[in-house]
Amino acid sequence: MQYDMDDKITIHWIKERILASEYLISKHAEDERRNDNLSLSDIENVLLNGDTIEHYSDTGRGPSCLVCGTVNNKPIHVVCGKNKHSWLIIITVYRPAWPKWKSPTERNR
Repeated sequence: MQYDMDDKITIHWIKERILASEYLISKHAEDERRNDNLSLSDIENVLLNGDTIEHYSDTGRGPSCLVCGTVNNKPIHVVCGKNKHSWLIIITVYRPAWPKWKSPTERNR
């Protein structure tokens, strides 16, 4: 499926999908969520209250983005995309850490 920049995911669109319960969580994201002792409610709260800090063009699964938020005052990253049915797909969830991340919103390059 080919996507164009009009398919760029916005935080507004993400919030609409969460509030409408129109999202799916990948097995990988579910495994990571459990490994980090995060609840589904934690992930929803990050997506409802966080900020988009990176956008990715079509990586083979369509456009996606990285949302940063907090759970218990600790940063959490959620990578999400859009499927062909316009549902939000939660691709992965993780706690940003050194050496990849200098801060919760800045990559260590």
